[in-house]
Amino acid sequence: MATIEYAEYQALNEKTVVDYVMAHEKLAKLFQPGDTVVASEVGDGNLNLVFKIHAEQDPKRTLVVKQALPYVRLVGESWPLPTDRARIEAQALAVEYELCPDHTPEVYHFDPVMYLIAMRNLDEHIILRKGLIDGIVYPHLAEHVGTFMAKTLASTSDLVLAYDEKKEQVGKFINPEMCKITEDLVFTEPYRKTERNAYHEEITPQVRAFQADDALRTEVAKMKEKFMTHAQALIHGDLHTGSIMVNQADTYVIDPEFAFYGPMGFDIGAFFANILLSYASHEVRTEDEATRKQYRDWLKSVIVDTWHVFVREFKATWDQVDQINMPKAYQDDYMLRLLQDAVGLGACKVMRRVIGLAGVEDIRGIEDVEKKSIAASLALNMGRKMLMERETFTTIEQLVETVTACTPSYPWQ
Repeated sequence: MATIEYAEYQALNEKTVVDYVMAHEKLAKLFQPGDTVVASEVGDGNLNLVFKIHAEQDPKRTLVVKQALPYVRLVGESWPLPTDRARIEAQALAVEYELCPDHTPEVYHFDPVMYLIAMRNLDEHIILRKGLIDGIVYPHLAEHVGTFMAKTLASTSDLVLAYDEKKEQVGKFINPEMCKITEDLVFTEPYRKTERNAYHEEITPQVRAFQADDALRTEVAKMKEKFMTHAQALIHGDLHTGSIMVNQADTYVIDPEFAFYGPMGFDIGAFFANILLSYASHEVRTEDEATRKQYRDWLKSVIVDTWHVFVREFKATWDQVDQINMPKAYQDDYMLRLLQDAVGLGACKVMRRVIGLAGVEDIRGIEDVEKKSIAASLALNMGRKMLMERETFTTIEQLVETVTACTPSYPWQ
């Protein structure tokens, strides 16, 4: 079978994506002669087209095709976006798969003209966010995510890479347009009046108070500077619970199109932030008090255990470094700074998901506006506590117990 190459970019649909797959030998080989191959467009994200392709005769013969659109899907063609982000994602997945294949989906094919990635279909898994909304416990989540972050972050840092390789990799992963989205939506727009903010009007008093808080905005600015200038390791760049696929046995991290060399704490903090957003949502999503406490205790344990797994797996990195110029005291300080970075950067992720564009279903999917306001208000107070007190936290347990002791300000007193 001859492979057909497209001469120029074109967005695919459910019919043409099947034609594309069957025209590429290494993808067509996933199916058998006589298979009826069909596709369904399943993308529910903010940026891309995502197709699941399978054989009607056997759904296990399957793959996923993800194609970058030349604009932000959430907004439309008025917000153009370079399709080169697909190259970044394919490169990041290749690095992550090499370092942590147990928690990274295998890429079968990347097309630099079509800005398209074909990869393993994780059809026996669901998006973690959906599972958390439904109150499902995933017993291996902390172990798997902590391991993934430690292996991918440590191994792409100056602690491991040679000086020249690290600088070469930084250049390879320059991702300015995607970073600008983060800079705007996470660190800038939520703290000023802008049309793109999308919170519901019932929490306007709290939002306005945050936007008028000079002390808060000062600390956010410090976090933005760290995000923009601290090329510490190859970070996923968007490691929220919508970028993790799970079942009771496995965990896979997907969608690293925001990847670049940035602060490790941004990935760690993003994961913590999204677990805390789930925690806030179950203030109202789970009505039974005993059930609510049990599930939220598990969510708290996810944050604590993930950090300890991360530290355990990261420890192997310190065995490789220069013990004279990087003595034990420096190593301890490094890990403390990582924790406090994660707290501060994660705080900004919590607050932006309540105030800004592209909120989370955990909270925005709550239909009752009073309940939604309670969850949103609690999340904002948790985020503020994290940000303003981040340098006081020296253990993960201290962070979790302090932040989860917050209460909502809504209904207003």
